[in-house]
Amino acid sequence: MSLRRGWSVLLIMSAIMMTGGSVGAEDVTPGYILYTLGGPGGFTNQTTTFLREVDEFGSISGDAQSHTWTHGCGPASQAYLYPDHGVAVEDAVLFYPCRVDEPTMISGGVGGRVEIYDWSGDVLWTYELSNETYQHHHDIAVLPNGNILMIAWERKSEQEWNLMGRLSVDNVLNEMWSTAILEIQPNLKTGGAEVVWEWHLWDHMVQDVSVDHGALYAEDISDHPELMDINHGLVGEPQFAGADPCGDWMHINAIDYNADLDQIVISSKFKGEIYIIDHSTTTAEAAGHDGGDWGRGGDFLYRWGNPSVYDRGDLADRYLFDPHGVNWIEGDYPGGGGLMLFNNRHENLNQSSALEIQPPVDAIGQYVIEPGEPYGPVLWDWIHEVGFYSSIQSGAYRQSNGNTLVTVALSALIFEVSETGDIVWQFTDGFMIPRAIKYELSTFTSDLLLGDVNGDGQVNIVDVVVVVEMILGSEYDNLADLTADGEVNLLDILELVEFIVG
Repeated sequence: MSLRRGWSVLLIMSAIMMTGGSVGAEDVTPGYILYTLGGPGGFTNQTTTFLREVDEFGSISGDAQSHTWTHGCGPASQAYLYPDHGVAVEDAVLFYPCRVDEPTMISGGVGGRVEIYDWSGDVLWTYELSNETYQHHHDIAVLPNGNILMIAWERKSEQEWNLMGRLSVDNVLNEMWSTAILEIQPNLKTGGAEVVWEWHLWDHMVQDVSVDHGALYAEDISDHPELMDINHGLVGEPQFAGADPCGDWMHINAIDYNADLDQIVISSKFKGEIYIIDHSTTTAEAAGHDGGDWGRGGDFLYRWGNPSVYDRGDLADRYLFDPHGVNWIEGDYPGGGGLMLFNNRHENLNQSSALEIQPPVDAIGQYVIEPGEPYGPVLWDWIHEVGFYSSIQSGAYRQSNGNTLVTVALSALIFEVSETGDIVWQFTDGFMIPRAIKYELSTFTSDLLLGDVNGDGQVNIVDVVVVVEMILGSEYDNLADLTADGEVNLLDILELVEFIVG
């Protein structure tokens, strides 16, 4: 069987070597480009995040006009603005994932720290996830309530893996690193943080060795595409020449959140797959196979890219090689509800591509898989020759007009390509850009007033009533969060009343 049968792939390409300037600028999406300069894995001791405005003609603000944040640690992945809509851009804060000085586990993309900056560059909050059990790496996702999803390696000894049903660990460390996702609730007032939700891949393993082992036993791995085969693949190899061996097994390198579905998507370089899991679960439900809005607990709701991992295909059926940067397309954008990602080695070659996929869903939104068959997507209908390459990081984001913003990390290249495959804008800067994102101008405004929750241009008692209703309904609105703590509660009402009285 072949996944290629009956499907076509969107390969967004650049057929020329691009060094800067704009092409066909009338089709450019105006917005703010956010990117950070820095080497792989955050090895740079000090680096800078830039926010540059691009107008509808493709002109980009120069160094003197751009806004910058200077950091004392190199990037683990890209930075994010929050809130990313509904406020003036100067009122947004910057979430920056970066590398700690002495990580407890080291592989490509190692991080360990998240910092939050205000517009003036002051650090408002810092959190480190780097201990003997967990080591944050690569990406984060900022939720609508200001909480942070952090990807982490979870250290497990060879004995622990053997008891679960892994036949061998095969590295000199005698350990393997599983994957965990921790949701962190920051408190900007106290500088503290709380882990409010967890998901562990360790709870979702399958093996065909023996019923006496900890992971679920199955005579046929292909019967359980919702679980990860604990014996698939080698333990992580050194990421570059001269590096030490490591226990990295999955190498999850990106995470994104869909608020409409309350789902999380992640991408795995080593497995050549993307995975969707349910975030609506409690932590207890996320450790099992039932519960949550989708009734599957913490099991995979969907996976795609390399069906050989769950024995429903072979190398000929593999699409993804070293994928990075998976993210959902906004619902009202062309292709809305689908997924975009950067496939670092297209067709297992030293060339890259950007892909859009539309996962198959039924009438109630469940992901569809046929008995004995792999998960499949619905893909775009056109193909372009590939003319760019990065072996690490990189990403692709859909824009509201149908264009796609692509970052080629090792070339420090950002370009925008139209639906017809035309390069309409391009830009390069520095040595490396892990991944860039564009916030469209229309998402930010200077007209909205903090506290004006009903949007009538005034802050008065009517807004207090709306906030009370919001609290009772457990809703969230950044204009109602006057204390900027990621929650709407009684403290915000007190702040609002004091503001009105004053």
